[in-house]
Amino acid sequence: MTSIRRRLLVGLLAVVLCGGLIAAFGVYLQARREANELFDYQLRQMALSLRDQTFNPFAADEPPELGESFDFVIQVWGRDGVRLYYSHPRPALPNRARLGYETVATPEGLWRVFSLQQRGLTFQVAQPMGVRDELAATAALRTLIPFLLLLPALGLLVWFTVGRGLRPLEAMAHAVKARTPTALHPLPDSGTPEEIRPLVAALNDLLLRLDRTLGAQRQFVADAAHELRTPLTALRLQIQLAERAVTADERAAAFTTVKEGLTRAAHLVDQLLTLARQEPEVAERPVEAVDLSDLARQIIAEHMLLAAAKSIDLGMARSEAVAINGDRDGLRVMLRNLVDNAVRYTPGGGNIDVSVFAGAEGPVVEVADNGPGIAPADRARVFDRFYRSAGQDLPGSGLGLAIVKNVAERHRARVILADGPDGKGLAVRVLFPPQ
Repeated sequence: MTSIRRRLLVGLLAVVLCGGLIAAFGVYLQARREANELFDYQLRQMALSLRDQTFNPFAADEPPELGESFDFVIQVWGRDGVRLYYSHPRPALPNRARLGYETVATPEGLWRVFSLQQRGLTFQVAQPMGVRDELAATAALRTLIPFLLLLPALGLLVWFTVGRGLRPLEAMAHAVKARTPTALHPLPDSGTPEEIRPLVAALNDLLLRLDRTLGAQRQFVADAAHELRTPLTALRLQIQLAERAVTADERAAAFTTVKEGLTRAAHLVDQLLTLARQEPEVAERPVEAVDLSDLARQIIAEHMLLAAAKSIDLGMARSEAVAINGDRDGLRVMLRNLVDNAVRYTPGGGNIDVSVFAGAEGPVVEVADNGPGIAPADRARVFDRFYRSAGQDLPGSGLGLAIVKNVAERHRARVILADGPDGKGLAVRVLFPPQ
């Protein structure tokens, strides 16, 4: 399991350790530079201090013993190149001298050499570079040791600090856990750190949408139960009448009424299922390019027989090649409900015109008829589920325009109700956003 606290602890301690190593390396370089300057100065001073001394060439056979921890080696040559003095026999320094400073590579490592000529003599003072490197490394180690000793304490401090920093997340988790399907009020954002405010805002938006969805589902179940109770009760009564029928004609009439009731109930159930599938909160469906004109022609073809039975002139009044990216099945349901409603409520001999064109603000689909229309006072309510205008005698579920509205909302479209041709009937216009 991934732990933010553990990752922060490891990351911060790694940063501190790397910072300590970089600081120690910087101290090492600085100490080495200062040591080189200091020891170079000492080499020069030692060489200058030898100018006034007298060197016997016979003393070169018995050099002085300086011990194992010698830091400097001195050599002196005469005018004829004979070595008059050397302080230690082991260092394999060259038997020549280049005036000034020089770094010489020997089998024993690098040596720093300073050479000087005075009174015909050549003085050479040398020092192993390892001495300087050891001094610089010791200084760097002294710098790094406090960091290493403080690392456990820093770990505990980071652990405690990160824990305090994560407390708002723990409080938020408890607040989310306290929410229930019946209590989805927003999470408090007062005093919330800026870093988790986007998370709180996203959770509040999710809770709001979830509350709306659950509320819509509860309302849907309640409405469906209410609307189904009436036709089912009527069916039960009609079946009882059929059972009590004495003559064949009475029985036939009762069963005819039962069939009509079953047809209405089946239509209602089908509309309810369609509405449930077209809810905006339902999972997104595959999006594809849909030719609205072609889709409208298919829907018109499906309703031709029903329109012909009522002598209704159903056709395309305006057809432009308009395509949108959307859910083909949902758009088919939307157009089918618009055309079905128009055919259902337009009286015999009426006209229904379907138009698809590119409007000023985006694609437009319009279904206009010269039927009874909808009173302006009812146009705001006809999108509510199960709502039917007063005085409406034709059978219906009151869900057609609710389904149209849901499909339109999922496609970010607007549905506008207006008067039909010549101010008669109804024109339903769906305005899609620019594609």
